[in-house]
Amino acid sequence: MIKFSNVSLIYPNSTTTVIEDLNLEITEGELVLVIGPTGSGKSSLLRLINGLVPHHTGGILAGDITVDGISTATVKPGSLAHLIGIVGQNPANGFVADTVEEELVFGMEALNLSNDTMRKRVEEVLDLISLSQLRSRAIATLSGGEQQRVAIASALVAHPKVLVLDEPTSALDPIAAEEVLSILHRLVHDLGLTVVIAEHKLERVIQFADRIVHINGAGKAMIGRPEDILMNSPIAPPIVELARALGLKEIGVSVRQMRRMTTEFRDGFEITKPAHTAPSIKPFVSISDLTVSYNGKNAVNAISTMIYENEIVAIMGRNGAGKSSLLRAIAGVSDNAYGEVIVNGINSQKLHSKLRRENVGFIPQEPSDLLYGQSVTIECQQADNDNQVDSGTTFALLAQLVPGISASAHPRDLSEGQRLGLALSVVLSANPRLLIMDEPTRGLDYQAKRVLTKILVDFARTFNRSVIIATHDVELVAELATRTIFIADGEIVADGPTIDVLLSSPAFAPQVSKIMAPQPWLTVADVVRAIEGRE
Repeated sequence: MIKFSNVSLIYPNSTTTVIEDLNLEITEGELVLVIGPTGSGKSSLLRLINGLVPHHTGGILAGDITVDGISTATVKPGSLAHLIGIVGQNPANGFVADTVEEELVFGMEALNLSNDTMRKRVEEVLDLISLSQLRSRAIATLSGGEQQRVAIASALVAHPKVLVLDEPTSALDPIAAEEVLSILHRLVHDLGLTVVIAEHKLERVIQFADRIVHINGAGKAMIGRPEDILMNSPIAPPIVELARALGLKEIGVSVRQMRRMTTEFRDGFEITKPAHTAPSIKPFVSISDLTVSYNGKNAVNAISTMIYENEIVAIMGRNGAGKSSLLRAIAGVSDNAYGEVIVNGINSQKLHSKLRRENVGFIPQEPSDLLYGQSVTIECQQADNDNQVDSGTTFALLAQLVPGISASAHPRDLSEGQRLGLALSVVLSANPRLLIMDEPTRGLDYQAKRVLTKILVDFARTFNRSVIIATHDVELVAELATRTIFIADGEIVADGPTIDVLLSSPAFAPQVSKIMAPQPWLTVADVVRAIEGRE
């Protein structure tokens, strides 16, 4: 179905090839997972499939790529729209209509399908992706995860033979992600759909993949079965890290497989929960009767709570639960908020300029909103000046979080993960008393997430700072958060130590805890410590 023949790609002004002499054949009805470090070229590989690279992006391409016998060199991407559905890393950039139903219809109208056909397909895909209740909603009012599901539905409604998805679960809660991946898996097996996915959250996807293409960032690619590639890959989900830590000769790609392989490690332990690390007793953020309304409907409903110094709090909940609205209100940048948020003794809505930078650092779900410089260097220099820190401080933070970024690159040309790293560096260089982050791991590989975790832990403990993150990344929460608040329909339904909240929720429990249950271990480090303690 898809054939790469001696394909090499290099972008203008680049010193390294993105892909070098790649030979790959993807058959009909195969699900292929593309993995690699942040900025390694995964998105470029996906865009080669429908010709967006190099037709729309530029670059020097050698070799040939064919899809269903059609060479992408001979046709423009629009001529492949009937054959290939593509969902980009940031779905909002691809929407052209105002409402969900109009967006679904737009692509079919371009293909000149009949009204009866379009009506039938819209109903099918609304049920398939669980979007029926959102059909009349304005896309601009949807959460990031809801927009991602709309983008996937828009690609599926044209009944393509090939579906290409760039981080399709990055903004989805665990339940929605599992539903979407199960749907894709069923379409692959039942209808022979060919699916190519680039994803950083491998723990969600590897059980569905037939093969993995691992791009190393220097142009080379390894291709093989998930078990073979992940056994020695520097990029590996917790489930694989656990197999390595336990010295298993083989790895499992699902919780079920790993539970069968780790029985001996779970037996013989007394079930005791680890002691909680108590936060500071000094409140830093006081939230009283906080309500956020849109068109008469409450996204946040009379929430009251405290955030303490040196505490790392994770806000979790399904897509559309009100997490982003809550964060914007705490940061003092919401026009629809009522109630009171006091940060360091000051109403957050009255924080401005230098006082705001010193007290609150806020990174929204779309980090590009914070970037306006013409190059990475300019962005970092401006942050150094604004935050009154030594020259080079911001760029040093960036190099620590996401190494290898070109200082001359335009921020809009960076990958999603690299842009997040740049925005985080700009905000952190101000050393704010409170850091608020919305989906901080979108586009980040495991190494970058480890660095982010260390930075945030050091930030909270060393400098006595507070951190609030809204995320669907349960693995990050298990590693990082001291406390977890779970919200649903704008209300707090659980609030407590992370281990208690995660272990009480089968849907939001990390993979390690599912594998090692009933033992109360959230991370690979917890398992290793327990086993070493017994020895």
